[in-house]
Amino acid sequence: MSPSRHSQKPHVVCIPFPAQGHINPIMQFAKILHKKGFYITFVNTEYNHKRYLKSLGPEFINGKPDFRFEAIPDGLPAPPDGFDATQNVPLLCHSTRKTCYGPFKELVLKLQSSPDVPPITLILADGNIGFAVKVARDLGIPDAQFWTASACGFQAYAQYEELIERGIVPFKDENFLVDGTLDTPIDWIPGMPNLRLKDIPSFIRVTDKEDLMLNFMTYETKECLEASSILINTFYDLESAAIDALKAKNPNIYTVGPLHLLGRHFISEETRLSGSSLWKTDPECIQWLNKWGHNSVIYVSYGCSTIMTDEHLKEFAWGLADSKVPFLWVVRPDVTRTGEQYGDAHGNLPQEFLEEIKDRGYITSWSPQNQVLAHPAVGVFLSHCGWNSTIESVSEGKPLICWPFFAEQQTNCRYANTTWGIGLEVNPDVKREEVAALVKEAVFGEKGKQMRENGLKLKEKAIKATEVGGASYNDFNNFLKDALHFHE
Repeated sequence: MSPSRHSQKPHVVCIPFPAQGHINPIMQFAKILHKKGFYITFVNTEYNHKRYLKSLGPEFINGKPDFRFEAIPDGLPAPPDGFDATQNVPLLCHSTRKTCYGPFKELVLKLQSSPDVPPITLILADGNIGFAVKVARDLGIPDAQFWTASACGFQAYAQYEELIERGIVPFKDENFLVDGTLDTPIDWIPGMPNLRLKDIPSFIRVTDKEDLMLNFMTYETKECLEASSILINTFYDLESAAIDALKAKNPNIYTVGPLHLLGRHFISEETRLSGSSLWKTDPECIQWLNKWGHNSVIYVSYGCSTIMTDEHLKEFAWGLADSKVPFLWVVRPDVTRTGEQYGDAHGNLPQEFLEEIKDRGYITSWSPQNQVLAHPAVGVFLSHCGWNSTIESVSEGKPLICWPFFAEQQTNCRYANTTWGIGLEVNPDVKREEVAALVKEAVFGEKGKQMRENGLKLKEKAIKATEVGGASYNDFNNFLKDALHFHE
């Protein structure tokens, strides 16, 4: 494509926070914009760009002249050779905030002066990287932010400042973890009834008012909520009260999810399912699922950042084995602390467990999750309740067994269990007997039956929201008109 033709295209620079759960939705949105006729520059960190090359191959990275990839340094020391995992999240937050403004500004200036790309129409920045918005405003470029988590998580983070002002956070000492303080009801958050302190995103669980993540999320959430436009990968009927509360503070909020359902109108299934993963996915697990009956398999995955103890991994293992239910289990090499260090969590699974489950268990290091959740054999999803996993599960009508790890996963878990009626929760100190009992209840029990019925109702609402004329479909088009001045 010639530069003159490029120059006719609106150009959006997309920059996610450098973790898989943030890259996925912004990449999905970028693909939709590209199909609508936009020139896309997608900016990863150098570390994740290398992982992309390894996972997807140079033919994907260099495959389209009007969908380009760029990289900036994240400011952290280079990881050891062979390291292939999500970096330490608090260190990433601190480093990107302190060091990425300069490199990103330099990249934007390079793009603006290049005759080979059209002028930048918009910088679309992750809701957790305010440095990119500052670059946009300093250079006079329109900006928007993409909040990649849930609306209920957004509204809960937005209360951090109030929790500090009320003297609730930080806590006086570590006793709050065991003395019942976290069970304290919180009844004053607009649009979010029936919460407890334990349901607020976990970065409040500190005794130091200077805590890095407490301050990072307080600041970034406040900045994001003041953005010119905000996109959220959710749909109105799922989180209406929280969305209304957020819109009372900023009316320029667009709910455009579930994105992988919205994308069906614009991009092929193959395109929707490819090109987002920093790990190589295992296609053979789909073949394994094909041999099982309807709703008979439990899918287990803890996302890209959860790190558990070796002991908890073994408790999950034996709980799955003792349930006697077939399962597909994603065990990332770095899912345990020793796995993170040595690049192999599988080695911590007992040989007798592997022998026990050889005819009904499939263990892999990464799966094509959308395809897995859409598979009729999968009946239940045991999840960390990260937002991508939660919204994908909702979209397919699959109930959840929740083991939240950190951030707003606790908030999502609460909503899955109480507001949506599609979830059961595993105790943080996981025990095999509880895992086995919850799996059997979710697959065979009355509670599981009710959860599936509720899940199918939510699936219908998700499809309706993303149909032509649905709330999310309309919000997407309104964003194009309002923020990008795009008219077909």
